[in-house]
Order: sequence, then structure tokens, then C-alpha cells
Amino acid sequence: MFPNTRLRRLRENSILRRMVEENSIEIEDFIYPIFIDENIKNKKEINSMPGIYRFSIDELSNEISELEELGIKAVLLFGIPTCKDERASSAHDKNGIIQRSIRKIKDESDILIFADLCMCEYTSHGHCGIVSDGRILNDSTLEIYQKIALSYAESGVDVIAPSGMMDGQVKAIREILDKNGYEYLPIMAYSAKYSSSLYSPFRDAADSAPKFGDRKTYQMNYSNSREAMREIELDVIEGADIIMVKPALFYLDIIRMARDNFKLPIAAYNVSGEYSMIKAASKAGYIDERSAVEEILISIKRAGADIIITYHAKEFARWKMEGY
Repeated sequence: MFPNTRLRRLRENSILRRMVEENSIEIEDFIYPIFIDENIKNKKEINSMPGIYRFSIDELSNEISELEELGIKAVLLFGIPTCKDERASSAHDKNGIIQRSIRKIKDESDILIFADLCMCEYTSHGHCGIVSDGRILNDSTLEIYQKIALSYAESGVDVIAPSGMMDGQVKAIREILDKNGYEYLPIMAYSAKYSSSLYSPFRDAADSAPKFGDRKTYQMNYSNSREAMREIELDVIEGADIIMVKPALFYLDIIRMARDNFKLPIAAYNVSGEYSMIKAASKAGYIDERSAVEEILISIKRAGADIIITYHAKEFARWKMEGY
């Protein structure tokens, strides 16, 4: 039908290949996660995530300066507090670890601050909400989420990122922000967050593993895709400004479905387990790390994501600076 067509003609030259490539990764696409630990004085490497650290608030300045030198424009903050209780009281303390970190970063840099809003790092039981008789209470949890959101806003955060997967969380947060004069603050909703085996290294990093049961009553069943579109649609209706799919690699089909169905910016979280698998395979010599990371990030963009939250951001930025 097309006798003169040879698709390989456009692959013969490396410059030409770059000219006609359909997707590319820019450093500005990244959000880099940072763990800030109220219990340490010196940065501490996370055993299950080589190259990723917990930082004390005093060491945060050096990390932010390094990110800015690499051209990374945005961070996502996670806190590990000294005090935990059943109601995550330290999560909305005006002098809590994230609130102080937001103020410190704002005083010292222009980097964009996303703050994860959840309770699991702050509760003694490790769940993302209020627990009663073994059940996670949705609406009581939303009241705590509102307190956390307002404390973040008062501290100067740029974007609030609720991750608990409680029904109505975006609506509740939008209402409290608007009521208190923060109608300009965007919400990046963890809209399709699956109950995944790929979070284990994160739970090690953030000291957030549940002490009983699991999170399958509020995080999504990985067998479902249509349900993800319902979750996203509800978040859009409730006022989300950015929608997120988490994890990324095992859920590229969900990112594609979201791109086809919604016009909002889409973020994808290239999660801890995905990062650690690449690190382990490259250390064993099974794959070339640089090539694998670039292929992964391109696959996420190709699926339809605009923003990528990834632990690979710093190393990828260094490779890019080296001309890789």
C-alpha cells in the first residue's frame, strides 16, 4: 500500500532521531520527594532506597541548594515527627516538622513546595485516618485533613497534595482553604492511588507502615481501572487542580485513560519500589541504570503524564548536565 515507505530512514542519524522524537523529558517536569526527620541531626541514608536520605531540618538548606543547582524546580515534602498519637496531632501543629520546613525553604529559596497531606507518618497506628474499632473513619478524618491543610497554607506552601484517599478529601480541603482566604492555593490530588506492594521502601523511609491490617479499604484495588476514572472525576468536581496516578509503571494504562478523559494536568508518582527495583537490578549488573531510567521516565510521559514525581530526578539531572 505504501511501497516507498521505509520508517528506518528517520533512524539513520542521531540528530535526526532527536528531531523527530515524540516525547522528551525536561528537568522542569520533575517533583523531587524529600523526607525530613525531626529525630535526627545528620542525614541518614534509607537502606531500601540507595541514594535517598532522611534529612534533619538543619541540613535541608544544603539539599535545596543542590536541587536548585541541578535545575530542579519543585519538591514534595514528607515529615517524620518526634511525637505520634492516634489523631496525628503533630501533623497540624504550627511548629510541626513540615510547617517549619516550609517556612525555612521559603526563607531561603524560590523552589516550589508541594506538601503531602496525610496522617500515616503522624499516627501511632500508621493508618491514614482516625481509627475506631479497627475501622478507618472517613468523615472524622476529613476534619483532621482540614486542620493540616490550613496549617500548611499558613506556613506558606505552594501546593497541597492530599494522599489519604478518603472520600470527599478534596472538597473538604478546598472549602477550608477558600473559607480562610487561600482560594488561590492549588490542590494536587492523589486521585487514583492504588493499594500497591511498591510502597514498602517508602514506608521504611517515612516510618509509616500500618501497625495492623492494611490500607485496602481506602486505597484502590489494583484490579480496577474504571473505578480510577470515577475517583478522578470526583476529585475534579470537588476542585482538584492537578490529578495524580500512583504508582506509575504498573499503571501506565491508568495514566493513558486519565489523559484521554480529563483535561487537567496529570502527575504520575514513580514510587519507591519502582526506584529500588532499578537500583537493585543495576547493582547486580542486570541492566544499565541510565538507559533504564530514561526509558522509564519517557514511558510515563508517553502515557500522558505532564508531571513526574520521581526519586531519580537528581541523578537524571546530573546525567543531563553531563550531556547524556
